[in-house]
Amino acid sequence: MTLTRSAIEAMAPDQGSLSAASALLKAAKWPVRAQAGALIWGECQGSGANPYRVVAETADIGSKCTCPSRKFPCKHALALMWMFVDDSATFEPGEIPAWVQDWMGRRRKGASAPATASAEPKSIALAQEETAKPADPAAEARKQASAAKRAQDTRKAVRAGLDDLDIWLADQLRGGLTVFVNEPGERCRRIAARLVDAKAGALAGRIDEMPSRLLALPTDERVDAVIMEFGKLVLLMRAWRATPDDPELRREVVSSETREDVLNNPEAPYVSATWEVLGERVSTRRDGLVSQATWLLQLDAQTPRFALLLDFFPASAGKRGAAFIAGDRFQAELVFYPASAPLRAVIASRSDAQGEHAWPAPPSNPLAAYAAFKLEAPWRIEAPLLLPQGRIAAEASGRAWWKAPSGAPLQLRTAPPPLALGADISKAAALWDGARLGMIAAQSNWGRIDFDA
Repeated sequence: MTLTRSAIEAMAPDQGSLSAASALLKAAKWPVRAQAGALIWGECQGSGANPYRVVAETADIGSKCTCPSRKFPCKHALALMWMFVDDSATFEPGEIPAWVQDWMGRRRKGASAPATASAEPKSIALAQEETAKPADPAAEARKQASAAKRAQDTRKAVRAGLDDLDIWLADQLRGGLTVFVNEPGERCRRIAARLVDAKAGALAGRIDEMPSRLLALPTDERVDAVIMEFGKLVLLMRAWRATPDDPELRREVVSSETREDVLNNPEAPYVSATWEVLGERVSTRRDGLVSQATWLLQLDAQTPRFALLLDFFPASAGKRGAAFIAGDRFQAELVFYPASAPLRAVIASRSDAQGEHAWPAPPSNPLAAYAAFKLEAPWRIEAPLLLPQGRIAAEASGRAWWKAPSGAPLQLRTAPPPLALGADISKAAALWDGARLGMIAAQSNWGRIDFDA
């Protein structure tokens, strides 16, 4: 079967999928589009930090996408095939990547043939017409008024939730922190549920995850960790009450902006540079979401600059393949979420890296850089650091330490890989929370070393 517009219309699950695909026919949303023979593939930047990987076979018309949609084909696959039919010249000839070869190896010929019958008529022309339809000024005005009313209601609800959190914090202090650390789970769940009702979802998630962070520490350090976390919560609440419309504070307390909001924000910093993927940290949260954090380091910079690509998806969607490989380098324009110390970002465009670049020189005192970061956002749980030359030493008890020629040793959060022990490390990237160091990656006399941060 030949891939045509009619074939795309026939395989689309419904007219809504075609309309959604029509909105994706923008080159800026596809940093990668390539072909080899009858295979086409691409990466579509969705609402999350990591792009969706999409592949299609144009001879017998099968497709696969890494998005969690239950529709098949999904809007990303439809858009990829649609763009190829309209202008195949925009797809660069390329070598078939491993993830595409893996799909081809597991795919059964003919298993993804498009359906030809549908109870609903589907039309590409209608989808294009709906996408190009001009906005109704009256409808836009109503939409803006409704958004303003929702924002006002949210601020009122969050204030009430923060008042309850103030009372809760006072109750924990009054009852004794030793009692709290012995049973943090149920106590945190109750106030987190109240904050969810008060539309402070981001803050609720932070408190709901507090017990797991505490239980990862030795018993004799948990009270100090609670004191530190409670102090950060107080600072965050006071800052939000003073400026509830600040985007960074709203992100910490209520919810984050969408990717489109960040890209359309004139105050969002744009940085075009060469980046290296330091590593990835994937964790399942108590609310059923999987957090996928990818850390990047800017290479063509005089001073260290980090970027965090953060994505969330339901745990029920199954394991999602990594969009990046540790150690990969690429040229990209990143858009940072507006903040006093910008860190989280999204990729606006991406291409292959050009030339050779080394990691920037680390500061002589990395904890001074951490202190400066915390002054800008004292409620942050952790901050990235670029460490100077040093070594990792382990004790018989299993504890491990980062030791530099100068400065106090820093205890590692998790046991290092055996290769790191005794290696002469020239530079290292890590996350520091004030008590533990989460190593991400290091350059050593034995080559690159990757850690589980």
